[in-house]
Amino acid sequence: MSHPAQQDWLGNLEEFRARKDTFFRSGRGPVKDVGSFTGLSYFPPDPAWNLRLKVDRLPAAAVTLVTSTPGETQSFITWGTAELPGGERLILYARADEVAPAALFVPFRDATSGHTTYGAGRYLDVPLFGNTAELDFNRAYHPYCAYSDAWTCPLPPAENWLRSAVGAGEKLPELP
Repeated sequence: MSHPAQQDWLGNLEEFRARKDTFFRSGRGPVKDVGSFTGLSYFPPDPAWNLRLKVDRLPAAAVTLVTSTPGETQSFITWGTAELPGGERLILYARADEVAPAALFVPFRDATSGHTTYGAGRYLDVPLFGNTAELDFNRAYHPYCAYSDAWTCPLPPAENWLRSAVGAGEKLPELP
């Protein structure tokens, strides 16, 4: 039998995924053909990908990320870095208009990009608790531009391209 905290984590993750499917099915998301939408595809939940990591603060610097729309950019502020097991690091960003963010934005690519996940990468919204961040890769998601060219999405900078595979979170649908 699993630990109660593990059951809570799994229940919260399943609820998060179900709410996202409901939102997409409502027609307010990026999916054009909601009539044939049967839900998003995910890697199986894996608590090993739910990481609480120390954030090493960076000097706040304005950065501009290129987007999926040629010639368009989006502005962010560098907040810090987090070291993953295995030694790879990710840069965590605050939205340009946030002075004291409760969550940070992590665009990333990994060895699954273009294979089992969207080629341009995925995103993670990371709750911040003082100098600790919760990077639950089970909640990694494709940007809206993965579903429709009508959306403009910031692309992960080269500094957030991981060599390892993150086998958690949203993935491409299985082909028949």
